[in-house]
Amino acid sequence: MKRIVTVCAVACVACAAFAEEAEEKAEGSQEESAEALPAAKPAQAKPPFTTLPLCRLVEGVVEVCQPKGEWVPAEEGRFYPLGTSYRAGLGGRLVLAFGPESTATIREGSAFGTRAQSIGVVARTLVLMQGTVELKLPENLPEGMFFVAAPGFQVKNPAGESRYDYVDVGDGDKVTVRCVTGSLAIEGRHFDIPAMRSANEVVLRTSRDHLATFLYGTSGDYVVRLDQGLRTREEIGDDGQMKRVVEKGTNDWHLTPATKVLISRAVPSIGSRMSVHTIAFDAAGERKSECYFCEGRAEINSGELVAREKLDSEEIAKRAAEATETTAATDVDEPAEGSSSDGGGDSSSDGAATTSSNE
Repeated sequence: MKRIVTVCAVACVACAAFAEEAEEKAEGSQEESAEALPAAKPAQAKPPFTTLPLCRLVEGVVEVCQPKGEWVPAEEGRFYPLGTSYRAGLGGRLVLAFGPESTATIREGSAFGTRAQSIGVVARTLVLMQGTVELKLPENLPEGMFFVAAPGFQVKNPAGESRYDYVDVGDGDKVTVRCVTGSLAIEGRHFDIPAMRSANEVVLRTSRDHLATFLYGTSGDYVVRLDQGLRTREEIGDDGQMKRVVEKGTNDWHLTPATKVLISRAVPSIGSRMSVHTIAFDAAGERKSECYFCEGRAEINSGELVAREKLDSEEIAKRAAEATETTAATDVDEPAEGSSSDGGGDSSSDGAATTSSNE
């Protein structure tokens, strides 16, 4: 009996050892297979825009014009290719969706277009044409994903809600850009607005030939960076020698209600380099900043010019009277050299003064 028990015990120990060895081999094979598999790729962020814009809502008279096509009624729920133009007629309203959280809305009398993009380009561009466009985008939209184009400037990185009012004034156009929520930036030739915030608004007036640009502050306080051409300065290099450095000059002007900036351009009859003149005016219409320069020519640059104090006629007369009184008081307090206290000395002094006055 003891022998049978001993044999059973030995068999149990052998089975346990065999099971432990098999488990270790299984774990080793799992580790080897895990090492053999390639590392999982990180999940890619979902694009913020669909491949084609979608007519999410169509009310009243709304028409579309596809590239090289004609104006036809818009169809709700249909995707249209990039490069299509949209306009709202009598009682019309259109909501065009670029993505789940990105829409452009127009109403009667307004129109806009989309810019055609190459395959694979994720960014989108809306082109202003007429009337008012209300744009709504995610506030966390990455930079460089959306643009609003107009003659003379381009809105960059709009995030949140913004509104654009475009008017053709005959000899050019006038665009009112308002940042309702979030932020946006504006870039144009010879000027740049790095950031506009909630409730900031600017009016941009561009001539048909693009030789004149006006910026009017209508709401908020934000910086307009004005181009001031190339400038030269001297500095000591690493070798201890003086060297000439050419750098681009800028002037940061705060655009507030009633202030404005004028940028005028001209191309000379000889040569192709454009001459530029920038002036900034305060709310009272006084010239506060000015600069002349020629593109690409550092030697033709006036630098920052600050206007002299401008006085009206009453102020000039007042200052002249004060100066006269001061001079008269000085003459009485300090008698002329050689004068005496007797009457002859006084007569001589009066005669000299009379002679001087006559002269």
